[in-house]
Amino acid sequence: MGGRSTCLLPALLLLVIPGSSAISGPRAERGVEQESLTVRCRYDPGYESYLKWWCRGADWGSCRIMVKTTGSEKEVKKGRVSIKDNQKDRSFTVTMEKLRLDDSDTYWCGIERIGPDLTNRVEVTIDPAGESISTSATSNANMFTAPVAPEGHAPRLGSVHFLLLVFLKVPLLLGLLGAVLWVNRPLRSSGGEPQENQQPPWSSTLSREKDPQTEEKGISCRQ
Repeated sequence: MGGRSTCLLPALLLLVIPGSSAISGPRAERGVEQESLTVRCRYDPGYESYLKWWCRGADWGSCRIMVKTTGSEKEVKKGRVSIKDNQKDRSFTVTMEKLRLDDSDTYWCGIERIGPDLTNRVEVTIDPAGESISTSATSNANMFTAPVAPEGHAPRLGSVHFLLLVFLKVPLLLGLLGAVLWVNRPLRSSGGEPQENQQPPWSSTLSREKDPQTEEKGISCRQ
């Protein structure tokens, strides 16, 4: 007798405690004002023909059922809320349309049965449409904004240019300047005076060959 009571205890707990692992779904969902939100809940085999429902309210025992299936896969719509059972996939979806800010609340997806229904709690939050647009515009603007280097770190491109300036451009400029000064330096004689007015040695020889008077004077002197 004691063994039987022990085996029946888990079954009784399933009947007393609302909800079980036979149904599962998201714990929280977020939507945007004026848009739609779809919530999917799954269930175990054997519950295909059971009625599924969607209700609103923090307390499961007193929540208000907004829409319920008919036991088939036909979609049922009531106001801005619709529900559809997919028995082959063993899941049902609830769609809330034209969301409003006051739709933010606690909801339950459940399966109707003898005894306590199977339930899954879902927290729904509706964000203002303006915040969604602002976030989208900000993200688009960031796509066309040049990246900013973190504080304390110079941009990578500037660092490369600085290194090229120090190790390549400056020595090159100094080398060119030194070459120009070397080419344009003044020539100096052994005495230290510039040789600008000195004539080359071959110019005096040519002048003697072309001047006959110089040759005659040279002959008379020899005589």
